Amino acid sequence: MALTLKKILRHRIVRQNIKYIGVGVLVGVSLSLLIAGLNGKGIAARQVFFNILFSIFISLGISNIFSIFQCYSSRLTRNFWQLILLYYLCNILGMIVGIEISYFIISLFYNIKYEAFNHLQDYRSISVIVLIVGTIMLLYHLQKRNAENALKAKEADLIKINQLKTEAELQALQSKINPHFLYNALNAITSLIHEDPDKAEDMTIKLSKLFRYSINSQHENFCSLQEEIDILNTYLAIEKVRFGDRINFDIDTDNTLSHMQFPRFLLQPLVENALKHGLKDTAENGLLAVKVIKEDNQAHIFVRDNGSPFPTELIAGYGLQSTFDKLTLLYPNSHEIEMSNEPIKQIKITIPLSA
Repeated sequence: MALTLKKILRHRIVRQNIKYIGVGVLVGVSLSLLIAGLNGKGIAARQVFFNILFSIFISLGISNIFSIFQCYSSRLTRNFWQLILLYYLCNILGMIVGIEISYFIISLFYNIKYEAFNHLQDYRSISVIVLIVGTIMLLYHLQKRNAENALKAKEADLIKINQLKTEAELQALQSKINPHFLYNALNAITSLIHEDPDKAEDMTIKLSKLFRYSINSQHENFCSLQEEIDILNTYLAIEKVRFGDRINFDIDTDNTLSHMQFPRFLLQPLVENALKHGLKDTAENGLLAVKVIKEDNQAHIFVRDNGSPFPTELIAGYGLQSTFDKLTLLYPNSHEIEMSNEPIKQIKITIPLSA
């Protein structure tokens, strides 16, 4: 019973009628005090009852008729002044309905014969009050609507600014990632030029391919997982020339995730970080594995290596920090990052399947 009543009270029309009952009581009491002050004879309980009764039902009549009108106003009005004219017509019609309902209730309470639409004098006198109160309410609603529209416009501008800010931050991250591994790759090419010119040439071609891909996609924050793996494989092809047989690479992804929307250049900095810090001193049998699996409605990304463990007090370098920043911008409050050394050294990232 209590839940049903609470549900009814939440309904917009019910809340609107409760509000206008309050308005009617307030107008009725104010009118009674005004009349008492003007005639100096005090306040009669019966007259107060009549004033409140009429005010309540006139308020309800006007508000409900205007609500019905609002449902079809787009068909009936083409400009502002048509809307104003129809608003006042609703006020007059609501007043007539309210007066007739009030007289009908009075006839029941006081055993008086009810004569429908035979209250012309009341229509004339009450219409003045209705037009005054209606004009005040109209000005209030117009001012409220203008304030709401201005607030919505500001909110829309703020959302747009935040979106542009996020895009700028993501593009800044992207622009920093490319020079970061460019520096390392060029150093490797330089060291190979005299030792193994063929390998240096091979690395240069692969580096050119990688940059061509990144430049063509610079303003896109997402790609398919398959495209991201292609980026990673191109990068690893460069590193294989550099590391030779010292490190084995293992890429394993769920085939059903090939077309999922995946953050562009997310894997490459993590893999580069593992090579630069975890496996830099590995002479042989190094292993770097990347795995992407699906669980429920999430993708779990693992980057593992058998190199040096993460330090107890980890200070995030550029590779890790750029990853943290990118995930925060793309998946605010909906991603997880875990770093562990046992039972296997890995970084685990969890993101939703839909971006």
